[in-house]
Amino acid sequence: MTQIREIIAIPMGDPAGIGPEITAKALANQEIYDMCKPVVVGDANVFKKAIEIVEKDLTVNVITSPEEGQYEYGTVDLIDLNNIDMTELEYGVVQAQCGKAAFEYIETSVNLAKAGKVKALATTPINKESLKAAGVPYIGHTEMLESLTNTKDPLTMFEVRNMRIFFLTRHLSLKDAIAQMTKERVRDYLNRCDKALQRLGIENRKIAVAGLNPHSGEGGLFGMEEVEEIRPGIEAAIEDGIDAVGPVPADSVFHHALNGKFDAVLSLYHDQGHIAAKMTDFHRTISITNGLPFLRTSVDHGTAFDIAGKNIAASLSMEECIKLAAQYAPKFTADTME
Repeated sequence: MTQIREIIAIPMGDPAGIGPEITAKALANQEIYDMCKPVVVGDANVFKKAIEIVEKDLTVNVITSPEEGQYEYGTVDLIDLNNIDMTELEYGVVQAQCGKAAFEYIETSVNLAKAGKVKALATTPINKESLKAAGVPYIGHTEMLESLTNTKDPLTMFEVRNMRIFFLTRHLSLKDAIAQMTKERVRDYLNRCDKALQRLGIENRKIAVAGLNPHSGEGGLFGMEEVEEIRPGIEAAIEDGIDAVGPVPADSVFHHALNGKFDAVLSLYHDQGHIAAKMTDFHRTISITNGLPFLRTSVDHGTAFDIAGKNIAASLSMEECIKLAAQYAPKFTADTME
C-alpha cells in the first residue's frame, strides 16, 4: 500500500544545542521524504550553519506556510522566524535568545497543527535553563503543549521497536509515586491508554499493567499495593470494556510486550518503563504525547551542549522520531479525544 505523506512540522529546538544538527542529518535521509513531508520551523541562518557543520548536500527553501513547501529530497522547506542574532550565538552555552527562540518554534508549530496545516509535530531538544533565562514560564515540552492546547494532563507513551509503554506516574519520588497508585487512577489511566491507542489506529488493544513489588507482591507476601489498589483498578477497567491484564511481574512484562503478547504496558513509575525502553534500544526510544488535538513525537534526549556544533551528535533518534510521526499521522484521529 502506498504511504500517505502527511506534513510533519519539526521545530528545530534550542539553536545552541544539537537540534539543528540532528534535524539536518535526519533530513539528509531519503527515507524521511518517502514517508512524509517535513517542514522545519526555525531560523534559516542557524539551520544553514547546521548544514555546513554536518557537511550535508542540502539547500534551504524558505517558506511562510506549509502549503508552499516543495517536499523534495535535497531541499529543506523551512519557516523562518528569523529570531537569532548569529553574532551572539554560542554553541553549548545557555542563552536567553535561544530559550526564547526555541519556545517560538514550538508555539508556531502548535499553531500550524491547530489550524490543520500540519498533521503532526516531531520535536527536537530544548534546554530548561535557556527557557528560564528567557523568562519562558514552562520547564519543558509537555508543559508548553499542555498550555498551548488547553490540554489537561497529557499522556506520555514510549515506543521502541514494537513495544509501547505508558506511565501511570512521571516525575515523582518513588514514595510519592506509590501513593498515586490508587484503584481510581489505574482505572482512569487504562481507559486513557486504550483511547490513545485507538487514536493511533491500533485495533484489538491488549494492555498489561506492570507489577510494583517482586512477583507482583505474591498475593500480599511482598506488599499489599497489588492486592488493595492495582488489581482492583485493573478489574474496574475490565468492567469498562478495556482488554487489560495484570499486574504482570515487572521483570517479565516488558519482554512479553516486546515479543507481541501485549499491545502496550502501563508502567507504574518513571524509571520502571524508562529502563525497559532504553535497555531495549536507547536511540530508538521515541516519546509520543497523547491527549493533544494533534500527534506529537519527540526524541528522548537533551540538547547535548557538550557536543553541539561539532558534528558529533547522531541523528538516529531524530530520524526515528520523524518516521514514527509519519507512520501514525495518516491513521491519527482527533474525533475520539476526551
